[in-house]
Amino acid sequence: MTQAQENQQAKKWQENGYPAQLSEALEDGVVRCHLSPRNCKIRPGQHGFCMVRANRGGRLVSLNYGRSVHATEETIETEAVFHFEPGSRILSMGNIGCMLNCDYCHNWKTSQARFVEDKDVFYYTPEEVVDIAVRHDINVISWTYNDPVVWHEFVTETAALARQQGILNLYKSAFFISAEAIEQLIPVIDIFSISIKSLDAAYYRKITKGWIEPVLDGTEMVYRSGKHLEVSTLMVTDLSDDERTAEKMADFVLERLGPEVPTHFVRFHPDYKMTNTIRTPIDRLERARRVAIDRGVHHVYLGNVYDTDAANTYCRNCGILQVSRYGLNAAKVGVAADGNCTNCGTDANIKQVVGPQPRRSLPELPDGDLSTAHFDWHGDVRALHVQVRNNTQAPGRIYHRRVRQSTASSPWSFIDLEPGESYRFITAKSTLDETGVSVAVPAGCTSSLHQVFDRAHFPTTAAAEGTLNDDISPLPLYQPQRRKA
Repeated sequence: MTQAQENQQAKKWQENGYPAQLSEALEDGVVRCHLSPRNCKIRPGQHGFCMVRANRGGRLVSLNYGRSVHATEETIETEAVFHFEPGSRILSMGNIGCMLNCDYCHNWKTSQARFVEDKDVFYYTPEEVVDIAVRHDINVISWTYNDPVVWHEFVTETAALARQQGILNLYKSAFFISAEAIEQLIPVIDIFSISIKSLDAAYYRKITKGWIEPVLDGTEMVYRSGKHLEVSTLMVTDLSDDERTAEKMADFVLERLGPEVPTHFVRFHPDYKMTNTIRTPIDRLERARRVAIDRGVHHVYLGNVYDTDAANTYCRNCGILQVSRYGLNAAKVGVAADGNCTNCGTDANIKQVVGPQPRRSLPELPDGDLSTAHFDWHGDVRALHVQVRNNTQAPGRIYHRRVRQSTASSPWSFIDLEPGESYRFITAKSTLDETGVSVAVPAGCTSSLHQVFDRAHFPTTAAAEGTLNDDISPLPLYQPQRRKA
């Protein structure tokens, strides 16, 4: 980590602006932002809807360039991507602000800029992001969490630099974005995972504060570009978890994209302004999946659901298992290097370019002064962010492994850290009999464990702080502001 990152708590994340693209100068110093379909007209000293693009002296600037949550190593399945390098490790980068304000947002503390605290913001340059990926042998950078649309300048510049190093880029987004911005993304993004919140226009206006037409148009634009595309829909309990939603989603995929586009129906957990409800009943998700398959979509999956075949990939011709998945983990068992079925040769529509890079491991911990922490999976918490830091001036090494009940625990995987480096990675339950995770760090290194609900989200809380609502809603819990009388 750089000196700038060391001093992050002393910074004010909104202090400096970076020249923004897609800007139009109007009269009287007003600027129009063409990044999203809102086309915000912004007067001097004011902000757009996203609160991270502002008018400074008659110029449009980005206030979140290089401002980020902690860079985090995850798996590609975290991003609802099942048909591109299954099992690959990715470097997830998330920022501040959003073009939407969904009532159920899982990342509300960073997507809504007014809730962001300076102490939680990390600072990165494009070169530093690429260097992290290179040093940790990660072949995909994922632009994710709150939404990468509002990070446009940093994303496009860093993605271009990453491609020069042979690193691919994944864009996980609700895609409330202008056609002009998409044209700038397509040359530097390799994988698009687009969250289509609903196929109902009234729902979009009420729940997301956006509108649906540009999302659908932009998704079709990506498909026509030939880039890898997967789509998902969050099935919100008693709001969008019915068969009609599944029918509309399937019809959109079949009519405007193609039947081979992987489609995900994602389980909802209560969050942000929508906590007076329950997680999506799994039987409703299963019915939605069956509707889409019966309509002709080739690859339909359930997300945020464990212990189900609906996360696996089976050959649509001969039915053999091609990719086995448990939670956020994947193993290829019946798909060849060319993406075809190993049994019958049918195209599985799975792209394999760089190959997953597994962690190096040891059968036992080395001798030495090591501090060990353990976390047990419980309730709906079956994933963990592990944050480690090397506080010394010498290279360090930390260890982690999965603990199982009925079989031998896994070997100790290890991660090498540079002097002063802070690193964050995900570990998720991978088998039915896995009970938890152990982490071991040497003297001079520290670790903290942060429980994650479903696919990774920010904010996360340290495990010691517990959860609320019987593992249904994560902390911190949104507290509505009361208006003064």
